[in-house]
Amino acid sequence: MNKGVKTVIYPIKDVAQAKALFTALLGKEPYVDQPYYVGYKIGDQDIGLDPNGHKHGMTPYFDVDDIRKSLQSLLDAGAQTVQDVQDVGGGKLIAVVKDANGNIIGLSQNP
Repeated sequence: MNKGVKTVIYPIKDVAQAKALFTALLGKEPYVDQPYYVGYKIGDQDIGLDPNGHKHGMTPYFDVDDIRKSLQSLLDAGAQTVQDVQDVGGGKLIAVVKDANGNIIGLSQNP
């Protein structure tokens, strides 16, 4: 089951500058603050800053119950795999596909 977009990842080049801007915008400090990822939680929404994200662009991640089933459904509908299912820590799984128009769509399954 698709639960909607719960995570949006912004590609950034300058972590310190982006962190300062988003901290001011969101009015809170990040809950994850690493050189490879900065994450903010606003209610049940995650906003991420990814210094390596330019290969995917800005990516919305749809929260799903069964990532492998959801991924297969998208592939059956014509999407192409950009990143297969991978555990990004703590049992959280993500995958990324590209639709026929080149749009990036992320999938996320929480443990």
